This record gives sequence, C-alpha cells and structure tokens, in this order.
Amino acid sequence: MRPTIRQLLFGLSLLTLAWGPPSSAQSPPEGLTPAERGYWYILNKAYVPADFDQDTFDNAWRIWPEALRLQAEQATPEERRRMAFHRYGLTPRPGETSDLPLQYVVTASGGWSMNCFTCHGGELNGQVLPGLPNTRLALQTITEETRQVKPLLKKQLLASDIAKLIFPMGSTVGTTNAVMFGVALENYRDADLNVVARFTPPQLTHHDMDAPPWWHFRKKKQLYADGFVEKSHRALIPFMLVRSNGPEKVRAAESDFQDIAAFLESLTPPLYPYAIDRKLAARGEVVFNSHCAQCHGTYGDNPEYNPPNVPIAEIGTDPVRWKALSRNHRQNYAQSWLANYGQQNTIVEPAGYLAPPLDGIWASAPYLHNGSVPTLWHMLHPDQRPRIWKRTGNAYNPEQVGFLVETPETPPDDLDPAELRNYFRTSQFGKSAAGHRYPEALTAEEKIALLEYLKTL
Repeated sequence: MRPTIRQLLFGLSLLTLAWGPPSSAQSPPEGLTPAERGYWYILNKAYVPADFDQDTFDNAWRIWPEALRLQAEQATPEERRRMAFHRYGLTPRPGETSDLPLQYVVTASGGWSMNCFTCHGGELNGQVLPGLPNTRLALQTITEETRQVKPLLKKQLLASDIAKLIFPMGSTVGTTNAVMFGVALENYRDADLNVVARFTPPQLTHHDMDAPPWWHFRKKKQLYADGFVEKSHRALIPFMLVRSNGPEKVRAAESDFQDIAAFLESLTPPLYPYAIDRKLAARGEVVFNSHCAQCHGTYGDNPEYNPPNVPIAEIGTDPVRWKALSRNHRQNYAQSWLANYGQQNTIVEPAGYLAPPLDGIWASAPYLHNGSVPTLWHMLHPDQRPRIWKRTGNAYNPEQVGFLVETPETPPDDLDPAELRNYFRTSQFGKSAAGHRYPEALTAEEKIALLEYLKTL
C-alpha cells in the first residue's frame, strides 16, 4: 500500500527535523596526515545522531526468525555478535583488535551512528577494504530489527524509527535509497543551510542505488551517477543535514570533510589476486582502446579520463535514477552553500549518466549504477544477464569476474522479508539490467580478451 501525502509529510518531518544531537568525539591524535585524519574522523566522530545503542544491537537476535533465533540463543555473546555482523552486512575494522564495526561510530555512551563506511566499506575475498562498496549491507533489515526489539527492551522509539516505517532504506541487500534520503534532507534547508519549515514534500522517487568505489574519487571532476555535482569536500556533507545539525555545526565540520576528501583522494584500487593471461590481456587492451576508452578513459603509463555524459536514449540503462532528481532540486543545490553559491559547476539538466572510470572494476561488482548485473561477463553478454540472482555466500567468481550467483526462476515462496532482500529482481522499479549493449559489436574472441584486460585495471 502506497503511503498518503499526509504520511509522507509526517515521516519526512520526523526523519529530517526531530533527531536528537549526536555525541561529540575527541580530536584525532597529533602528527597525522590529512588523509589519516579523514579516516580517523569517519571511524570516530559521530556526524549524525545514533540510530540505536549497544544494548539494542546486542539483543536484536531476539526477534530473528525462529531457527536463527534458537541458534543465537545457544551461542556465546561473541558468536551472536558475529551472527549479527553477518546478517546486517557489518565487518570488523581492519587492523584493529576491537570488536567495533567499520560501518558505525560507536560513541562513549554506547550509541551507534552511521558513518560513511556504512555504504562505502566492504569485504572482498575475506579482506575488509575501506572504500569498497558494502555489497552485504542489509540497511532495511537492521533498521527494522533494531526498531522492533526496542519495545521488548522497554526502550522508547526514536522519531527516526517512526519515520523509517514509511521511508524505505533499501529493498535489496547491498543497495540503498541514499539519493532520496539526500533529497529529503536538503528539502528542509535554505541556501545558507538554515532549517526551514516546508509544508510541501519534495518530489520523492524511491529507488535503490549501488555505492561506487571510493578509489574513483581521485579521477572524477563531477560526482554521482548523473555527474551533476562538481567534486569537492562539501559534496560529501549533505548526509549531516538533520535538524539537530544547524548551519553552524555543519560549517564547523567543514575542515573535517576536507580531511575526509583527502582520505578519498588517497585510495587506490586493489590488485587482481588471481592469475592473468598477459598475452590475452594485451589483445584485450587493443579491444578496449578501440571500443571502450572513448567513454571510460585509458589506463597504463599515461592514463586519460574525460568522460561524456551519455544520453539516456543512447545508454539504455534504467532511467529511474536520472529522472528521480528534479531540475528544481539541482538548481537549489547549485545556489546553496554546498556548491559555494553557484561558483561550482552544477549541471542542472544532465543528459543521462556519466561514464565512470574502471580502475579496480574487477573488485566493484555488481555493475551498472543500480547494481543489477552480477559479473563483468554478464556486462559483455547483455542477453544473458539474469532476471533474478542471489549471491552464493561471499564467494568470488574469477571466471566471470564478479559475484558467484544462483539464478532461480523465482525466489522461494516461504522467505521472510529479510531473506527475500538477498534476491536481486530486475523486474522491480529502478532495478532493470537493460542497456549498455555496446559489447554486442564485439566477437566472442574479443569479449574473452577484453574480460582478461579488465582484470588488470
């Protein structure tokens, strides 16, 4: 059932205007580089209020499905924590012996606040990589289950808990409704970031997006799938725009985000860990430079990246993300403090989607802006892209370069909502795997060579 306008207004107001203030954090240690400070800030400073506390997280298992709940009941606290991390797509922090998650700031008072790594910190082949898209994130599930367990623990629901009853967080594991979250937050700010009361809700087209790898940040001049925002540290700030963060607090955090941007600039893609046929890859490079480089750039000793914004009619990929942002929203962004009051290059009417760089593409499955294609092999064979797919654990597929997946005709009938979110269904709104059919111009041999070359990037 679709929510009414009244419900949307109520939910948005709660979501954007009623969160309490986040806990403060100490300053980073002396002697760190800007990039190191940026990493420290992401891990340790809460820029938004906590969604739940430690006790709530530790007891979320109490409302899990029966079989899993019984298993958790018999487990040790450490085993239950590992089960919860697995269920919600959380990981330990690399290089730390603590049990803190990479994806949340855990404050001294026990509050859990989302950080940038919630979406941009993932795991590949058993290695946790800050900056890798978190393809295991179950944001809708952790939101629902921490909310549901609070009454059992005699805890009061937050205003944000109520708002998220009607504001979807993400319908498939690994994707989120982050774009509309930003639209909702920015709607209640003026150009100077003052909180304003608006009685007309923003245009909201809820849809899921796949997070891009952060090591692309250094190459980009424009950000987001449609490239409408000029790259800057201020472009990283909008998630702070809850009511409790007034304009002074946002501006006070600007130097932090300069360091966070420096951290993003410092990231480089991981190297492909399996064997590469170098002769075959060399042939694939010729194919790439002839057929792909015009949009995605060149690589090697003298790389170039000057991407076009490819019109929707040409690229043919799912248009929902492109249509979801109104001209008015982009124009308001352009005139605000976030874009330096019109001094930055904000594209208010992008033609379509920006062709991304392909550095580390082997590691950044799934593919397309909505995460609808599980492997590079499927990108090169448009007619064989699965209609429904589900990852097989955390296994990597070096043959097809991407996820190892099951491709059932339909998900099982007896799944609960959390389990169903493990199935990517391309028939859902905004989740089409259509488009980008350029590989159809290649021979079978050229596709094999090209796939080998992509492993080297």
